[in-house]
Amino acid sequence: MVVAIGIASFAVAEQTPPRELKFALATPSGLRLHGVDASAATHQGQPGVRLVNKAAGESYAAVDGPLLQDGEIEVDVAGRPQEGASEGARGFVGVAFRLRADDSGFECFYIRPTNGRADDQLRRNHSTQYTSEPGFPWQKLRGESPGVYESYVDLVSGEWTHLRVSFSGKRARFYVNRAAQPALIVNDLKQPPAAGGVALWVGSETEAFFRNLRVIGN
Repeated sequence: MVVAIGIASFAVAEQTPPRELKFALATPSGLRLHGVDASAATHQGQPGVRLVNKAAGESYAAVDGPLLQDGEIEVDVAGRPQEGASEGARGFVGVAFRLRADDSGFECFYIRPTNGRADDQLRRNHSTQYTSEPGFPWQKLRGESPGVYESYVDLVSGEWTHLRVSFSGKRARFYVNRAAQPALIVNDLKQPPAAGGVALWVGSETEAFFRNLRVIGN
């Protein structure tokens, strides 16, 4: 049985299975904005939500509804540097989870699309990234544990890319473009496990698009 709830469809079965929520993300309705501007947009012929970073700090659009401690998140994203962005812009785009209600913390996986096919192996090795707030930005994780919280994956700037995050307890797996194996494995998520929200995450100087969000959890 499927019950329509606002912008989501809620799949309900008989034996109390994990909850499943699906969001088309055709408009910004149902999103709580934090440091981003949002609008409905069509990108590469597909409708979605366009988010543009406008703040120096963490930027995201929190999804109204699901609170998960353990579960799985899938979403299609496209990210590219904003027009006129600096040389260091990478089109950072990803998903945050276990977002605290007061915005004081979350876990996050994201991609750097312009790194995927860079003519520089070190940049390629920085194509995916795990970060955790508060206290564990990418600079700290890279400096203290080089190569542990980021990895290579093939990416193209501005193209739709499928992301999936599976997480339970202190462990998480990050899958890109429906690959059978994760591109990045983290066995020591930095924040204490707790139920929290899901958010569409955008990095600095980035224009990002999101569509087809699917959330599964207990």
